[in-house]
Amino acid sequence: MKPLKIIFAGTPEFAAVALRALLASKHDVCAVYTQPDRPAGRGRKLTASAVKQEALAHHVAVFQPQSLRDAKVQAQLKALDADVMVVVAYGLILPIEVLQAPGHGCINIHASLLPRWRGAAPIQRAIMAGDRESGVTIIQMDKGLDTGAMLVRRPCAIAEGERAGQLHDRLASLGAEAVLSALEQISDGTAHGTEQDEALACYAHKIDKKEARVDWHRSALEIRRQVNAFNPWPVAYTLLPDGQRLRIWAAESLPGTRDFQPGSVVEANQAGIDIATGDGVLRLLQVQLPGGRQMSSGDFLNASALQRGTQLGE
Repeated sequence: MKPLKIIFAGTPEFAAVALRALLASKHDVCAVYTQPDRPAGRGRKLTASAVKQEALAHHVAVFQPQSLRDAKVQAQLKALDADVMVVVAYGLILPIEVLQAPGHGCINIHASLLPRWRGAAPIQRAIMAGDRESGVTIIQMDKGLDTGAMLVRRPCAIAEGERAGQLHDRLASLGAEAVLSALEQISDGTAHGTEQDEALACYAHKIDKKEARVDWHRSALEIRRQVNAFNPWPVAYTLLPDGQRLRIWAAESLPGTRDFQPGSVVEANQAGIDIATGDGVLRLLQVQLPGGRQMSSGDFLNASALQRGTQLGE
């Protein structure tokens, strides 16, 4: 296999996992493109992306343009004379001039088994939908949104009760392995793209914080999936009678009773806080008050009494 000269474009930790794999390979990462530094944390201090931090640690040149539509930015990228550009959760649209700049174009690691779950939030949407399987797809990028020909697909099962953060980490590692396989095929001249079946495509809309509020009229199964999909962000929540937000980090669904209104406390003890839903009961296992730490429902009840019949979410 002939080593390839690679431009890497990505921003969050999911992308940094792939970058680490490329830096440890025989390929030459000649430059890294990532989002401009953003304010983060309570102090809102400008913070470099996970990808930038990884690149600087390996003394790789870093570029942080606000846009790739600028002619000067495009000329600078083209002058790098790369064989291929690997794109992972970069966050900027790649115009056709950039897509065509490297000798073998641009390839993308996408965290789903395309054509299912194109778009910004494939991991969360897969969990919310109750999918039994996820995976990663390496595509040859075109001007569409996650519509390119598929070079490599790597499936993985979604475990019962798996949370978005857990699946994210598994798919990040799987994506790093899959992109190395795709690059080997490109280097050897054996890469073959398979067109996506448009009839099977669906879109994973970006997560909105407003979606985190629990609607107790939904089924316990749906709410449990919501809790799992929104862990670690934005975290599902409900309102206590005093108006405080109670964040729900972990929960399980149980067979239910029709004797309580949705959102009512059915039982509250050291085993958990059981809440009636539109279908079944949701047992809260791990919760958090504003400004407090995550705690078991049992620990929460030691300091905050919740009586049977108390209504949440209003």
